[in-house]
Amino acid sequence: MRQRVLERQLPRFIAIEGPIGVGKTSLAKRLADTFSYDVLLEKSDENPFLDRFYQNPRQHALSTQLFFLFQRTQQIQELRQDDMFEPVRVADFLIDKDQLFAQQNLDPDEYELYMKVYRHLTIDAPIPDLVIYLQAPTSTLLDRIQKRGIDAEQYIELGYLENLNDAYTEFFHYYNKTSVLIVNSAEIDLVENEEDYRQLVDYIVSLPSGTQYFNPRPSLL
Repeated sequence: MRQRVLERQLPRFIAIEGPIGVGKTSLAKRLADTFSYDVLLEKSDENPFLDRFYQNPRQHALSTQLFFLFQRTQQIQELRQDDMFEPVRVADFLIDKDQLFAQQNLDPDEYELYMKVYRHLTIDAPIPDLVIYLQAPTSTLLDRIQKRGIDAEQYIELGYLENLNDAYTEFFHYYNKTSVLIVNSAEIDLVENEEDYRQLVDYIVSLPSGTQYFNPRPSLL
């Protein structure tokens, strides 16, 4: 597959997005391998506030959000220094999405403070050529979170996950800064199933523009 893909014109910067447990990082790594791209990943395990946030969201929301914001903007700055328009990359986050989490987790005063910092740090942030938004029902997300067994994530409550999932749906309904491919990932396996993954890659190399919906039939393989 890789040789065939590399003969086609591809988006030079792809961002994978979606709620917790939907499979962003796994897909980003696989696409990077297929396209011979560099991969840019969230570093959740480096956030010292994240475990505390899952246990007590109200108390640790602002510190958690600000740490992620500083971390991601530092990664973006490194992109600028490396000349964003020479390398090709796939990332498992979209910086614009940070506002979504802030709206969900912060009180109005904290959110106002956060947005002042956000607007200052994200000036001239590079915009991906394509965003792949992975969708799945909340029940599917919760099942995947439980199966992967990260201790801190076991504190995530169903209500929080439902609100977050709804917020993602609304966010990408209005997002129009670049092309968006909305993928129904509920009944497909883009990591372990070769046929499911091939269908997605074929769609990406067809160079979709605007907002497109990808709702493949699950493979029987």
